[in-house]
Amino acid sequence: MIQDIYPSRLDNSFIPGSMTDEDVLLVFDGEGRIFARIDDGRMSFTHGRDLVNKDSVFLFSVDDTKYFLSETSILPADNDAKDYTLRDMPEAGPEGFSFYTVRELYAQAAGKEIYAAFTAYHLWKWYSDNRYCGRCAGRLAFHSTERALVCPACGNVIYPRINPAVIVGVIKGDCILITRYREGYAHNALVAGFTEIGETVEETVRREVMEETGLAVKNIRYYKSQPWGMAQDILMGFFCEADGDTEIRMDRNELKYAEWVRRGDIVFQPNSLSLTNEMMRVFNEGFSVRY
Repeated sequence: MIQDIYPSRLDNSFIPGSMTDEDVLLVFDGEGRIFARIDDGRMSFTHGRDLVNKDSVFLFSVDDTKYFLSETSILPADNDAKDYTLRDMPEAGPEGFSFYTVRELYAQAAGKEIYAAFTAYHLWKWYSDNRYCGRCAGRLAFHSTERALVCPACGNVIYPRINPAVIVGVIKGDCILITRYREGYAHNALVAGFTEIGETVEETVRREVMEETGLAVKNIRYYKSQPWGMAQDILMGFFCEADGDTEIRMDRNELKYAEWVRRGDIVFQPNSLSLTNEMMRVFNEGFSVRY
């Protein structure tokens, strides 16, 4: 999966300090596309030495490499804000670099760089969406000692948003329920959805399966989790069994396909980075819900 970068390790400890020319300096445009280069499935990023404006905020480390977010990526929210624009980047940029969406990177690259890109996008999205205080409407500032935003006017502190969501492998004997979304991602998937206010994740599993396919489920079993920065998620994977009537009543507003598929007939996603793909693979290899 995307987080499986052993022997490398992502360290999300917040370390206040200034960026050096050798540190990775990540740049996003206003649409959330990251400035990168891809060569034979490997990705590389800009460094501190590549930009004129070196104002930045620390993100995380991967092994001994520190990653910073260029403040040019966080667009100004009012006329009093510093003019952070991409004019501070050399006009052509380093040779071979271009702006890519995280979905484009996901389709072309692997390794610790794509994990870094997803995690950086998660933080870029949070910073970009939080410019004003929700309590007093004051302009937010970077917290000096932790990964947070603080309102100088009222002291309100805002931490990164993480959305809980479930991925569900619904099993009926030797078959698993395979879906495809009506819009967006075009490949095979499993039932998925976000946890709502007041729910346990097990209740989310039951509700999402019922809403998308009309099926009741039992024997819900936790499998594994995965950070998924593309949607600012923490994905939690569950397997369960269909309970009673197994006729699929698909929500056609959400899905364009929902069918029971035998183990040997599963068509996997194009790469092995997602929790969804791993869950389809382990079922293909003989997994069953047992207590």
